[in-house]
Amino acid sequence: MFIRKLDRCKEITAGDNTILRELFNPLKDDLYLRYSLAHAVVRPGDITYPHKLTGSEVYYILEGEGEMYIDDQTEKVFSGQAVYIPPNSVQKIKNIGLNDLKFLCLVDPPWKAEDEEIL
Repeated sequence: MFIRKLDRCKEITAGDNTILRELFNPLKDDLYLRYSLAHAVVRPGDITYPHKLTGSEVYYILEGEGEMYIDDQTEKVFSGQAVYIPPNSVQKIKNIGLNDLKFLCLVDPPWKAEDEEIL
């Protein structure tokens, strides 16, 4: 059994300026997964840098409210919603609430630095 506790995962500032804790990445962990999973935080008023991944990504909003930008589309997002981000789409998210915007990031295939481009 493989269990990981969020507060024991190293916190980093990702290339897109998201506060990130990677939960599972089969490229780093001895796991048979076709995806990686991370917990992300965007502080009130902050926006991530535009970026794109060669694979697909799903955000699952845990807390807060934001404005999601994918290519030329913009939508407000709230806790309990999931957002699909197609491969090679330019994406960013802005926290438009008063509290931290927290979400899970599921990347398929598993995230690796060379598959992400910060614009």
